[in-house]
Amino acid sequence: MRVLVTGARGTLGREVVAHLTARGWSVRAHDRTPPQDAGADPAAEAAETACGDLLDPEHARSVVTGMDAVVHAAALPSPTSGTEQEVFSNNVMAAYQVLDAAGRAGVPRIVYVSSLSALGMAWSARHRPPTEIPVTERHPYLAEDVYGLSKHLGELIAETTARRWGSTVVSLRFPFLGSGDRLRDHLRYVQADPALDRGALWSWLDTRDAARGIEAALVRPLTGHHLINLVAPDTTATRPTRELLTRYHPSAPLDRAPDGYGTPYATHLATQLLGFTTIHGWRQDAARQEEKA
Repeated sequence: MRVLVTGARGTLGREVVAHLTARGWSVRAHDRTPPQDAGADPAAEAAETACGDLLDPEHARSVVTGMDAVVHAAALPSPTSGTEQEVFSNNVMAAYQVLDAAGRAGVPRIVYVSSLSALGMAWSARHRPPTEIPVTERHPYLAEDVYGLSKHLGELIAETTARRWGSTVVSLRFPFLGSGDRLRDHLRYVQADPALDRGALWSWLDTRDAARGIEAALVRPLTGHHLINLVAPDTTATRPTRELLTRYHPSAPLDRAPDGYGTPYATHLATQLLGFTTIHGWRQDAARQEEKA
């Protein structure tokens, strides 16, 4: 199986390249520019690498040619990653160029890397609360920021691609992704002041599990377009979820809120459609470290 992975040198992209390569996939790893140090390129283990601007239709068509699947992970990852015009044009147009080119080329399976930011809470300056808990994939769109808008439009592009060209397209909404030092730094940040992460509802996912979820989205027997939350079953916080919601989102409905440290996001579609459950958790690691101490 030959798969194109865009954004191959990003946090998620490099993990996906490594994971799929280890699973026997032939990976074409794509990023905008070549690495300054080729020896340190995380995409070097891929079967082949490619560089170029995905906003160029000819280049987008060339990199999807001959692929059995496409994982589109390339994006500017926040509303502050460039000017608003840069974030919007890069994320929306790259998604359109890659997904439409893949659909036109007859690529049967496409994974679009979306974000829970597509709902609009994560980057809201007004600290918008969720209108339902658990937060399902049908939660109303509330975004006021350009990044959330760009990912929301990317999901519509994914749905349109499936409808127009007949490809199976899976849009995965990811939270904060991390493992190792990146995850530990994020945990310290959130646990020092949970208010700082109220927009993301204290959600997270180990990057290794994210790569496993993408593999599942590439191989499960599906048709059409599917929009799926892919999050860890617990939060990053050391306070119970209901306590956090009551304090930081007092207008949110709590009748179906999770007990303990459960995530406020619905995860049933990931289980039902992808057969996905996480295998990496920070609480277990923290408990083991306490036992050793």
